[in-house]
Parts: sequence; structure tokens; C-alpha cells
Amino acid sequence: MPHISVKMLEGRTEEQKKRLAAALVRTLTEELHCSDHYVTCTIEDYSAVEWQKVFQKEIAEKPAGAVYKKAEYDPKSLL
Repeated sequence: MPHISVKMLEGRTEEQKKRLAAALVRTLTEELHCSDHYVTCTIEDYSAVEWQKVFQKEIAEKPAGAVYKKAEYDPKSLL
């Protein structure tokens, strides 16, 4: 039932993504004391141009209480 969604700039290898997913699932199950049987994880790649809309929708427009780690950069700097 917990779902992990990673959205990031393109450029990582498939191996990096697999290792990241495994590490995130491991951490989530340890912290929430649940079985990985119930955990899902997706990873989505975006270009710097696409990231502008993703950042706006997924980060900037979210309520303050939903963003646990705030960005320390301007997404336009990626263009």
C-alpha cells in the first residue's frame, strides 16, 4: 500500500534506477515496519524542459505540509 514515486531529470542508467528503487523500498519498510510485499515504486525521467511543469505541479503547488524537503534551487537554472 505505500507507493514511492521518483521523478527526476533523465540521464541515470537502468542499473542506477534499480539500485535506487531497492534502497528506497528497503528504507521505507524499515521505517514504517511493513513488508515489501505491499510496496510499489515508480521512477519517471524528464527533460529539463518537461521538468518545469512537473516541478510546478508536484512541488510548487503542493500544500506546505505535503513537501517534507524543499528545493534549494530554481528549476529554471536547469534550462
